Amino acid sequence: MDKSYYEAIDTMEKAGVDPEYIQGWVGGYLQNPKREEQRITEAYDAGYSDGEDRNTENYANFKK
Repeated sequence: MDKSYYEAIDTMEKAGVDPEYIQGWVGGYLQNPKREEQRITEAYDAGYSDGEDRNTENYANFKK
């Protein structure tokens, strides 16, 4: 695992980002299968897409 993965999560947690977004971002980054359809939230889905793209620019849209 590269350092940028841990730095991105640390930054998001310190910024107060919605945990659903972070969980999605981690799942997408690690290429895990998505959650069951009934458990997917807007924040999770956006995080998953950003994680797949290794994008760390959109998390500010999901601050609590």
